Formats: sequence, C-alpha cells, structure tokens
Amino acid sequence: MLQLVLLGDSGVGKSCIVLRFVRGQFDPTSKVTVGASFLSQTLALEDSTIVKFEIWDTAGQERYAALAPLYYRGAAAAVVVYDITSPESFKKAQYWVKELQKHGSPGIVMVLVGNKADLHESRSVPSQEAQEYAEKNSMLFMETSAKTSDNINQVFEVCPLRRLFGFT
Repeated sequence: MLQLVLLGDSGVGKSCIVLRFVRGQFDPTSKVTVGASFLSQTLALEDSTIVKFEIWDTAGQERYAALAPLYYRGAAAAVVVYDITSPESFKKAQYWVKELQKHGSPGIVMVLVGNKADLHESRSVPSQEAQEYAEKNSMLFMETSAKTSDNINQVFEVCPLRRLFGFT
C-alpha cells in the first residue's frame, strides 16, 4: 500500500488527474475539492509487482491549506501539480515543495507535474525552468494532460518505482 497526496493551487487539475488515473475519464465540469477527497487504485507494474494506492486529493483553495499536513505527513509520495499556463500556480507549487521538505515524511518521493500540456500554445511556465527546479530539489518532473490522458499513468507508475526500488 502506498499513500500518495496531490498538492497544488485550485484549478490546476489535481482532481482531473486522479479521476483520469482511477476511473479513466476526464470531466471538465468536475467540482472544486472541499477539504480533501480520497480514492484508491491498484496498479500492476511491469515486473508484476502490485501496488495499491491510497490517494488524497487536497483542496487547492487557500482557506484549506492548514489541513494539508493532515494528509501529507504520512504519505510515501507527493504529486505537486501546477498549470503550465499559470506562473502563479508554479509559485504555489514551489511553496508546497518547501512545506513537504520541512514537514513531510523522511524519504518522501516528490513528483513535480505541469498539467494542461494540451494548452501548450498558452504556456507561461517554460518546461526547462520547471525541470531545473525539480532537479535542484531532487524531484521527478513530467508534464501531463488530464484532458488527453498524456503521461497520467506514468505519474503514478514512477512513484512506486522510486519508492520501492530507488529508481525511475
């Protein structure tokens, strides 16, 4: 069992990422998460290892920020999500990385995810900048699109691989 938490600003697509992974569907009308939502999913890795995820999708609104430690303190992995069209959401992602570094579980696997890659023509956060930030903070980095499903499963596959085997 692998406890995983998603953190990031409101509107970056955290819930859409989780729903795409768990249910295989994209819902552009999904509601704003209040507090946190919980989902679980089982994944078979290439080597036949079975990983059961317990996924906490935290609310992105500022008024719920104080609740986030309740969900990430015991987590083995954290997916920090920002919107590639929003520099403000990238700044908020950096805030969450610092919080995880200070208060997260020792050895927590962190993945920085730039979501909404399908909106590449509206990109405001350069991929290279995010990649460098991730490397500087010993994080994995990838860009996804919950809408098109690009790299969604890979985000979740990389967490148990890094956690269980120390590589990606």
